[in-house]
Amino acid sequence: MTKDHSATPESPVQLSTRDRRAILDKVLAALEKRFYRPEKLNDDWRAAVERHRPLIEAADTADGFEQSMSDLLAELHTSHLGFFHGSARRASSRAALSATYLADETPFGKRWIFQDVHSGGAASNAGIEPGDILLSVDGREITPPEHPVFAMGKQTGLEIVGRNDQQRAVAVDVARPKGKKLHFVEPTLVEARHLEDGLGYLKVAMFPGMIGVDVANKISCAIEGLGKIDRLIIDLRGNTGGGIGALRVMSLLTPGRIPVGFALDRRRVRPNLDSEKQRFRRFHAIPASKRALWLLAMQFAPAMLAKTPIVLETEGLGRKDFHGKVILLVDRHTASAAEMIVAFARENNLARIVGENTAGRLLSATSVKVGQGFRLALPTGAYYTWRGSVFEGTPIEPDELVEFDWQTARGNKDRQLEYAIESVSAAQSHRSG
Repeated sequence: MTKDHSATPESPVQLSTRDRRAILDKVLAALEKRFYRPEKLNDDWRAAVERHRPLIEAADTADGFEQSMSDLLAELHTSHLGFFHGSARRASSRAALSATYLADETPFGKRWIFQDVHSGGAASNAGIEPGDILLSVDGREITPPEHPVFAMGKQTGLEIVGRNDQQRAVAVDVARPKGKKLHFVEPTLVEARHLEDGLGYLKVAMFPGMIGVDVANKISCAIEGLGKIDRLIIDLRGNTGGGIGALRVMSLLTPGRIPVGFALDRRRVRPNLDSEKQRFRRFHAIPASKRALWLLAMQFAPAMLAKTPIVLETEGLGRKDFHGKVILLVDRHTASAAEMIVAFARENNLARIVGENTAGRLLSATSVKVGQGFRLALPTGAYYTWRGSVFEGTPIEPDELVEFDWQTARGNKDRQLEYAIESVSAAQSHRSG
């Protein structure tokens, strides 16, 4: 279960048994009305509700109430589902630090080990690197399966074991919330450089914004800045998704317009959508300026009001010298919109996929108020590729499996990237021969 708002209110929330019962009832009603897979709300789910209900209604603290509600929701075994208070001021490492981690055995026992550390994010700014071992947060030892959370607007002290097995303390600054919304230090969204003659490297950390005008422009500028390249590695490791800006990456993989996919809510699921999907409205151009968003809203307002699916289609950016010689680097944290790119490339044979299995989190979601300042985040639709594949709960396997080796990373070696360079260069040599 995904719960990015791993948080509790700054000030205590006083709840009576009646309040807790009413909130639970609203959560159950929202799921019955909008949850994308109603068939999962079956007898097993109803039994789980009755099993968890006494703990939920008896929870005597806001922390305990939130945890007991989260434990119930975990019974649905789906991503993009969570329960949190609107005044939440703590967040997960992925969100607050722009960093991901994995659990493994170390000389210090089983620990969290940093895997993806995005440049410009709070973790990177504090000097944390891939392979660093987390020991404690604000003096409190943290071991799996407990996940660390970080207070927003404050400096958090971490004890880590870095390279050369040196223990050290680092201070991480987490951004303050903006108004009622959670806000984070945005990492460097797009990085690009030459790896060797003719080989370009493009890294995208995330796709912020619903339409993603800014990130799409940065991606295009980065590719243009690389100049003449005939091979390209696109690094999506640690990219946990976002909005439609991901379409720009897909559009760089092919010269013309190709349908990508669409999201369906529970009302639209059919055994055979092949004929119906041809009539869905198509989105095939991210505007160059946010000033054009109002026109876009007018164009798609009828489809949105009617809740008709909208098909994403590549933008038709023209022929690139690197077409057919692209590698996508992915890992276990590549999710959501980033996985849409991977699925699109796989379905149309447009790139080789190198790295680890992806996260398997491909849903559209929303959040609803359920009383006393609490909100329920829930998935309302599943993403379908144009050919009808659904990857929610099913990680996408790479063409070439290269797992993250944290011990090698501690020696300043990126084994996955090195493999990708060798692979794309070998393919180029083979073609030339």
